[in-house]
Formats: sequence, C-alpha cells, structure tokens
Amino acid sequence: MTLRLILMRHAKSGWDDPLVADADRPLAPRGVDAVACMGRWLAESGYLPDAALVSSALRTRETWTGLGAPCPATVVPALYLAGPDTMLRVLRDAKGPSVLMLGHNPGITEFAQLLVAVPSTHPRFADFPTAATLVADFDAYSWSEVQFGTAHVVDFAVPRDFG
Repeated sequence: MTLRLILMRHAKSGWDDPLVADADRPLAPRGVDAVACMGRWLAESGYLPDAALVSSALRTRETWTGLGAPCPATVVPALYLAGPDTMLRVLRDAKGPSVLMLGHNPGITEFAQLLVAVPSTHPRFADFPTAATLVADFDAYSWSEVQFGTAHVVDFAVPRDFG
C-alpha cells in the first residue's frame, strides 16, 4: 500500500505589527496570493489530501483555509515550531491514505530532508521557502510504520514556479 504525505510550509506571514505574538501573525497579502496559487497546483495535480494536520499558529490555519482543500483538518498545537521528531510522532497518528501536514521552518525543512530517501532536485528543496510543498509517497500500510529515509519524492513546488 502507498501512503502519501503532502508536506507544506505556511505561506508568507506579516511582520507589520511588532506587538503581535509570533503565533498570532496573519498571512501577508503576498502569502494569500501564494497559497491560492499552491491550492490550484495541488488540485490540478490531483494532490488532494484525505485529512490535514495543521499547526495552531494563525498563519498555518490561514494557509490551510486558503488552499480550499475539501477535507477535514485537525489543528495540532504540537506542530507549532515543531522539530522533525515531533512531526514524525504526529504523522504516525495520522488517518487516511493521503495526509497534508502544515508547519514551520526550520523544522519543516529538516523533516523533509530526513524523510526522503533521495532529495528533490528542485533548487529550493534545501531551504523550503514559504508555501513550499513536498509530495512524497511511503510504501507502508499504516502511518505508524513510517520511518525517516523511506519516502519517495513525487513532486516539489514553490509559488515562484508558477509565475
């Protein structure tokens, strides 16, 4: 059986108000545009998740909403600024054959690099910019079986790939 992970970093957030707590920063206008672009790419490519695991930060929740994906999302506070080990632990509890996980750097970059057997050749894979999205498959029957170094890259894109 194949399980699919769609791993996405939140879109560009605003830094306009220095009094706003990090977790409460909203998307910037550029981020709103980027997430709409990435949502179209996911839909047109057939990369639609059955479920989503989303960090509790406002910018990740707004990214999720902007994607327009037709599936339920679970807000997971542990994903806020999570490192790779926490992200893997959360993923192992996922349900459904295709799951979207939405989080933050630097953890999301480290997680992506640790998950894949062979890195994407995309020039931005190493730094996973805002709204970057990895689509990766695992040969596994259950998310609880997923290990680092076992995913196969299916696709990787960033908003600038689309103009």
